[in-house]
Amino acid sequence: MQEITNLSDDISYVSSVIPDLDLIIQIILIFVAAYLIVKVAVFLLRKVSEKAGRHRIAVTMVIPLLKIIVYVSAVYFVLITIFKPGLTELALFSGLFGAAIGFGLKDIFAEIIGGIVIAFERPFQIGDKIEVGGTYGEVTDIGLRAIRVVTPNDSVVSIPNNVIFQEATASQNSGKTEMLVVIDIFIDPRSDSNLAMNIVRDSLITSKFVYISPTRPYVVLLQDFPFYRRIRGKAYVNDLRSEFEFSSEVTRRAWNELSRQGIHSPPTAHLPQETTAD
Repeated sequence: MQEITNLSDDISYVSSVIPDLDLIIQIILIFVAAYLIVKVAVFLLRKVSEKAGRHRIAVTMVIPLLKIIVYVSAVYFVLITIFKPGLTELALFSGLFGAAIGFGLKDIFAEIIGGIVIAFERPFQIGDKIEVGGTYGEVTDIGLRAIRVVTPNDSVVSIPNNVIFQEATASQNSGKTEMLVVIDIFIDPRSDSNLAMNIVRDSLITSKFVYISPTRPYVVLLQDFPFYRRIRGKAYVNDLRSEFEFSSEVTRRAWNELSRQGIHSPPTAHLPQETTAD
């Protein structure tokens, strides 16, 4: 009889230690549901943004906020499912959470806080062209821990969100689809600078990619250097994704016309060659 009692106690102890299978399944379902909701919503928002034209970036602004709301809600439902917390349990959990941050999760926590700051303060948005930490490219995703940037050579760079607290971040378009592009043309100092500036101007304003308005003007500047002159054209491209096509087209057309008009590139500096004794 004593053995049966001991066996019953052992079974009760094991049952109290092993988590309830239904609870585990419920937690897994909560996280799976959150993941699927985010994936489907992001997919639909991206589809809508591509059809929104000039409002493309405004639509993608919703994505980071959506991720935060869904994942925070999932964590909340998991906590109340496991602990059904009262004030005492919440205080205990807060203490444990603070200790976890102090003993190794501080970097992850800083990245998550950085993601929240980006989502609400919007120093840049999905679709922006940014430069941060020496990396330049288009922001394709803002996650809870990192942003993803596609560089001009199609490399995908993941940048931790907490970098925004440590590095200066430059947004080239500040949430707009149009973006300023700077194009430099160099000519021989003896060439006709006025004619060259007119050629660069015409190449800018007749481009199929250019966007000119009272608030988005173009400008052509001339600067003289010891061995060459630089003509700098500044104009807005109508879609930031056409940045390099715009720059290439204007440069090609300008140089073709400059060559036809007899305006040459700056002379190449030749260093004196060393002579060797026979």
